[in-house]
Amino acid sequence: MSTVTTDDAFAHPALFYRSEREYADRTVTFVREGLAAGEPVAVAVPAPNLELIRAGLGTDARDVSFLDMSEAGRNPGRIIPGVLRAFADAHRHERVRIIGEPVWAGRTAAEYPACAQHEALINAAFAGRPATILCPYDEAKLNADALADAFLTHPTVIADGLEQTSEAYDWHAVVDRYNQPLDPPPDADVFAFGAGELPEARRFTVDRAVSLGLAERRLQDAELAVAELTTNSVVHGGGHGTLAIWAEPGQLVCEVRDKGRLTDPLAGRRPPEHGQIGGRGLLLVHYVADLVRVHTTDDGTTVRFYLGF
Repeated sequence: MSTVTTDDAFAHPALFYRSEREYADRTVTFVREGLAAGEPVAVAVPAPNLELIRAGLGTDARDVSFLDMSEAGRNPGRIIPGVLRAFADAHRHERVRIIGEPVWAGRTAAEYPACAQHEALINAAFAGRPATILCPYDEAKLNADALADAFLTHPTVIADGLEQTSEAYDWHAVVDRYNQPLDPPPDADVFAFGAGELPEARRFTVDRAVSLGLAERRLQDAELAVAELTTNSVVHGGGHGTLAIWAEPGQLVCEVRDKGRLTDPLAGRRPPEHGQIGGRGLLLVHYVADLVRVHTTDDGTTVRFYLGF
């Protein structure tokens, strides 16, 4: 018997597991069902779990695409465009089957809201598409909030081998709940900018990043992300904004605040369409940063990104 119902075009179940053995048994069965149905299959989970699935599949592993989610999905905001949509779009005329595990023990308090919003937004990004995306959750290691959110972000849940409809399913509520204000630290360096100060904003970023210890190989990432965000502020955010930069343990943090409002919850998470001109700024930020947090209201938007030293 199939562990996942796929009558609808898109299926997005959460899989609750308590042990490595249960994890391997359930995920390997899921993968083999997809292969037997002729579906392209991808597995994007943290490295230790990746090896459990690979070992369980044996020679069948050669027919599966594997990605270490702790690298490919370090920033939850790039998982939809860079992992899930990238695989699905490469198989546009086939139903795809994916295991994606973006929430694991060890995610930081800053990362988790972005993870929860990502899980919620999968439902919008894949609505009506022929895909099944299974998301494992470790009941033994994750906290109660993460497990409760899984019921909100997944229309079905698999526990103890049984699939059930989630009566709590409401992905919009999770997107809204984690649209949290981002309080700036008291020791940030702040630069106010308008259209005429965009080049200076980039220089400010590089100078502060160097002084705070950012590795040379990441300076271009910082400069690119700030250039995209400050340009968006000028074009779409009221013509001006503020840029703040500071250091936290092990990472540089930059944020841009302006008077604009993001009305599209998938902004920055859609791959560009063929021939698309513009509209890629926030997507580029997601690709170069280790984490992106966004807070938007009628009064303005804050985008904060993190880069490891």
